[in-house]
Parts: sequence; structure tokens; C-alpha cells
Amino acid sequence: MKTRRLLWLALLVLLQPAAAQYKTALPGYRYEFPRDHFSHPQYQTEWWYFTGNVTASDGHRFGFELTFFRQGVNREPSDGKTWDIQDVYLAHLALSDIDGGTFYHTERFNRAGPGIAGIDEVKQKIWNGNWDVSWNGSDQQLSAVDSRFNFSLLLQPEKSPVIHGENGVSQKAEGAGRASHYISFTRLNTSGSIEVQRKIYKVSGLTWMDHEFFTHQLETIQIGWDWLSIQLADHSEIMLYQIRRKDGSIDPFSSGTYVDEHGKSTALHSSDFVLTPYGETWKSPSTSATYPIQWKIAIPKLGVELESKTDLKSQEIPGQTKIAPSYWEGAIRLAGHRGAAKLDGVGYLEMTGYDRPLDLGASKEIPSR
Repeated sequence: MKTRRLLWLALLVLLQPAAAQYKTALPGYRYEFPRDHFSHPQYQTEWWYFTGNVTASDGHRFGFELTFFRQGVNREPSDGKTWDIQDVYLAHLALSDIDGGTFYHTERFNRAGPGIAGIDEVKQKIWNGNWDVSWNGSDQQLSAVDSRFNFSLLLQPEKSPVIHGENGVSQKAEGAGRASHYISFTRLNTSGSIEVQRKIYKVSGLTWMDHEFFTHQLETIQIGWDWLSIQLADHSEIMLYQIRRKDGSIDPFSSGTYVDEHGKSTALHSSDFVLTPYGETWKSPSTSATYPIQWKIAIPKLGVELESKTDLKSQEIPGQTKIAPSYWEGAIRLAGHRGAAKLDGVGYLEMTGYDRPLDLGASKEIPSR
């Protein structure tokens, strides 16, 4: 569902690209790899989204997030000038220093220009300035530099990519094309280094990668969502999202995916799971939004019951303007059971629309996650 990425909001309201120039996500799309790991300029919006939980050799825990967005602005023929805008590129970088109790985040926005940002299938690279992901076969190398921290991480897939939804689309609302093409690497074994506060940590753990491309966005009655990626110790994974409506109900197009230890995926419909906030909340000093930071997850058909918690409450990314919404996205840990067997794991949680309802009308072409 990660049609999210709320930092796009201010940009998209201003640019108002013509959606008629682009394709919509329709059933029957034929996926091909490695081609589909890279750009799809025939669709208006696209992103590559990495979130991970890693631990240093001394036990110090971190979460991280690195995202790359491409937003189509114009598909009219270009005159070939370096600074022509066919697409714009946003990237977002965050580090959750869980045991240090600090959340760092920053973002950048660029045109392609003379190689400033882009996606290159031939070079097997996606980049925005000195933040990039490079592919070597199925392995991916993440690198990002900020004045306060940096990291270099090698990601090695334990499983093949998963295609979410049914018949090649992840449906977000009623009607043809109101959907995305949504691919994930649900279990990337991760190793490398993180430098923060001038100290270098050798780390290892797990990363989740989402890649979505689409044109249609959320409907006006859909005002926010709660999304989870879950990596369990039994080598299974779960992705769930629920879209909240203006009337307080959960949208029936909420959905998810279960991936077993062998990599086989099963689509989950809104009737297959229940997400319930409970216990502790956190009120943002920046936005006054109150976020439910503890959740119960029940998937009766799988016999799975889990509870999620976070050890770092402050993982909100506040919108910088009245146009751009705020959202909470951060590292979580999970515990529970499948039948009589205990389960635990790690993951990421994203929550939007808690400072104010999101007005993500289709006419504005705003990502739904």
C-alpha cells in the first residue's frame, strides 16, 4: 500500500500533472525482473522504499528508512535541454537510534538535471545526490550520507520478490485502475555499518523493500491509513494496511499479504485480519497529533495473534507546511503466537491522518501511501 509518502503532497498540489498522460494499474500486468526493479515512466507515481531493523555487535539497535520517489510531471516531447522537467525526484532519509533515544530525519527534492537524480536500468542504480541504491544481481547496496549520520548496507534477498494483491494489482478503491502495481522484497538479510555521533557501528539485521508504481490515488472519503511490515522469527512475513474513512469505518479495500517461510504468498482481504490500537499512545509536541503506538494484530485464518510495540516513541515526520501532512513511521517489535507456538519479530509501522484528516482527493493525484 505504500502509496504513501506524504512529503509528495505539497509538490503534487502545486504541479497538478495531467493524469491522462499516464497509464493506470490494471489486472494482467506481466511482471519481468530485473526490468521491473527500475523505472516505469508510463505511470505517474513510483517509489522504492527501504525500511530495516539492525543491531550492532555490541547490541545497540537501530531502525532506518531510505526512500526514492519519482513523480511524473509532463510526458510531452522534450526539447532535450538539461534542465527540462519530465519527472521530479524526492528522497527521504531517517535513522531511529533506538537505544540512543534519538530520531533523525531529512529529505531532498531534485530535478534530474545533469545527473543529480534518476533511475538507470543499465547502470542498475537509483539515486538522489549522494543517497543511492546499486544492484549487483539480486543484491542491493544502500548508501546515504547526512551531516549527523551515514550508513552503508548490503542487502541480500532470502526470498524472491512478492507481488501484492490479486491478478497483478493491489486494489485501493472501487473501479478499474484505482490500484497500484506493488512489489516487495520481504526479507533482505542486511549487513554493513552505521555512523552516528562520530561512532561507527557494525550492524546486521533485516530490511523490507517496497516498490510501487501507479497513477490513480486515494478517494476523498479515504482520510488516512495504518500500515505494517512484519518479519517474524519463523521466517514468515506479513504486510497489512487498513485505510480509514471519514465516517470512522475501515475501508473494505484494506488488504495485506502473508508470505510463508518458503516464499509462497497469500493475499489477505480486509475480512481476514483485524488491527486494533490498544494501550499506550504518544502525543507529538510538534503537531499535537496523538498516535496509537501499540497495536494488536489478529489473522484468524492463519491462527496468528501479535502485539506490536516501539521502544522509541518519537518517530514522527512533521509536515513542514499546512499543505504537507505529518505522519509517524518507525521501527517496532512484535510478540505473540501462531496457534500454540510463540512468535516474535520486528517490523515497521506507518500511521497517517492523525494530526488532521487527509484530503487526498483523486483530482489532486496524491499518493495513498
